[in-house]
Amino acid sequence: MNEHIKDTGLQVSRRSFVKSASGLTFSFALTGALLGRPLEAFAAEGARLNAYVTIGSDNTITILCPTSEMGQGVLTSLPLMLAEELDADWSKVKCEFAPGNPKLYGGVHKMFPGAQVTLASVSTPAYFMPLRTAGAQARKVLLDAVAEEWKVPVAELTTDKSVVIHAKSKRRISYGDVVKFAKVPAEPPKIAESDLKKPKDFKLIGRKDIKRVDVPSKVNGSARYGIDVQVPGMVYASLLHAPMDGVKVESVNADDIKKIKGVTHVLSLPFGVAVVADTVEASRAGRMALKVKWDTKEAKAAPFDSEKAKEEYARKAKDPASEVKEAFKVGDADKALSGAAKTLEAAYWSEHTYHAQMEPMNAVAKVDGDQVEIWVGTQVQPLASAVVANVLKTTPDKVKINLQLLGGGFGRRIWPDAPVQAAVLANIVKKPVKLILTREDDIAAARPRPMTYHVMKAGLDDKKNLVSWHHRIVAENVDAVAAPPRFQATNGRDYIGWVGMSQEFYNIPNLKADAIREIRGMRVHAWRGIGAGYNKFVSESFLDEVAAERGVDPLAYRLELTKDHPRAQAVLKAVAEMSNYKKKRPGRGMGIAFSDYHDTFTAGVAEVSVDKTTGKIKVHNYWIAVDPGLVVQPENAQAQVESAIVYGLSGALSEELSMKDGAVQQSNFNDYHVMRMSDIPELHIKIMPTDNPPTGMGEVGIPCVAPAIGNAVAQLTGKRLRHLPMSSDRVKKALA
Repeated sequence: MNEHIKDTGLQVSRRSFVKSASGLTFSFALTGALLGRPLEAFAAEGARLNAYVTIGSDNTITILCPTSEMGQGVLTSLPLMLAEELDADWSKVKCEFAPGNPKLYGGVHKMFPGAQVTLASVSTPAYFMPLRTAGAQARKVLLDAVAEEWKVPVAELTTDKSVVIHAKSKRRISYGDVVKFAKVPAEPPKIAESDLKKPKDFKLIGRKDIKRVDVPSKVNGSARYGIDVQVPGMVYASLLHAPMDGVKVESVNADDIKKIKGVTHVLSLPFGVAVVADTVEASRAGRMALKVKWDTKEAKAAPFDSEKAKEEYARKAKDPASEVKEAFKVGDADKALSGAAKTLEAAYWSEHTYHAQMEPMNAVAKVDGDQVEIWVGTQVQPLASAVVANVLKTTPDKVKINLQLLGGGFGRRIWPDAPVQAAVLANIVKKPVKLILTREDDIAAARPRPMTYHVMKAGLDDKKNLVSWHHRIVAENVDAVAAPPRFQATNGRDYIGWVGMSQEFYNIPNLKADAIREIRGMRVHAWRGIGAGYNKFVSESFLDEVAAERGVDPLAYRLELTKDHPRAQAVLKAVAEMSNYKKKRPGRGMGIAFSDYHDTFTAGVAEVSVDKTTGKIKVHNYWIAVDPGLVVQPENAQAQVESAIVYGLSGALSEELSMKDGAVQQSNFNDYHVMRMSDIPELHIKIMPTDNPPTGMGEVGIPCVAPAIGNAVAQLTGKRLRHLPMSSDRVKKALA
């Protein structure tokens, strides 16, 4: 390893400097050890990153963003980190998407080492050190070039806003002029962590006045999403999506559909029946006129009924013959439970939930022999190109992904079904194809968060101290569907589905978390906040049940359990102060919850009332305190927390997909109920940055919402809600 950069956990493995008439391009691929705590489930093989910056002779700086932009602001925050160490004039910076190439652009994160992905709030933590290192390397090249040109010691040079300065001679030169004479170094500069700026010296990172670069185009309508793409000669496709994997088309009224003016093809395919037409209107008309009979004999999900399955889930949770996979363990929870003076047990549920992203699934594809070009908004470019290549029997290097803005992802745009389907259709009809799912077909094609069943057990000693904790989950494994190679490599660990079960910041001497895998053939997938959404609802609600048994205040109990973790204590105390937590409010309940999602510490408090006639829970106020480590873009961090809270509120109170005969029963937002603007409470957000490395912001607002609401309802009514969503019907049943 390069001795000069040991401290960063990075090493230079590949370098390329390219000089042209227009400017100088810096390209570094970095590899090295993972940052943060290791995760036993993953091989410590290192991670790779390419940070790519081009400085033009006109002083323009183009920085490539290695991840996708789906509303979380990475087109600003990631280039900002590189620009900070480069000492760039931010007004001269342009941001563009990097191509899909994990060997060059893979991130450095314990969850997804070496992967080029946009998910799970990992973008900022994964690229924080590598992008800053690349910026510092580029700056060092410029300084060395000026030192040689001016014949001065490099130590006498400084930089500021894309200008190299020699104070002694009062000379100044722009980066754009430097690249006109800069020489390509034989080796890239060596950068140690100590060479990078300290937070107190940041000029760009942490500034509130730097706005997101993608907002103006979204306001004026010029922003281009996948659904906006137009390609010469393209035709349009609509799709009646197969209700589940493994079904076949038994019959379809294709002849009738072909009579519709403009319709050119009616294609029965493994993923559904596609109508291809010269216009989007004709394709849509054909899709609406389809009458399809499905053969479900080979579909594993065909018998699945989400209501009937509940009995089976509950039975398996208690069946000694069920195969149980250990997730997390501290001490001996079973022994401590058997010797406890008092035991508590409760069962919890969460239902399937749809991503409800604003932009329905879509893609444009063009196939020319073994060359494929796709225009799509995807969360994982390399996965899209790999799967498309596999289906069309070509190689990933021959699949070009033109990444577009995503109109919401939330995990749904991880799986590349839309680009694959568009590519298959383009290959068949020999024309570029634009595929757009209707909202109805988008819901029918849902890859939802799984339905889960939880059994919680706790043991108290004769002094009512918590001595044992056991969390069991019964669910289809998300990793088995979303990340089969990782699932197999880790011997069936469902990291996505188990997030939030470890309780590592609570001082519980004996803890066990385990899982029983359901195999129902459902297309389950990652959903914003992944497993933390349901697991924290369960664990933080049950912790309140334990607190009630001990006769202690829920806030005081959490402070007791986190006494060895100052950052956890800080957010709990902050949110209690913000909300005036202990103040009595007639007719309203107050509930608190804590989360450590990806080491971003949050604590939330909900103030609720309950209409006992209608069963409706109204959240009047929601407070949250967040310690995400260092904050790159404060204003956007605030916006991300707000977004996640609303997402969490909707999932907690109303969102539910039901399944019958393996198929989604909901059709649109008329029967899949998302949060309405009139239901949004007053949101009170306190970001508490620290000098710790950034740990992510996009999803951290979700985990505390549901348990805070449930705990508030219990405090107000004395009734515990143990089923997500906490719908009106379930509330009325609990209160009856």
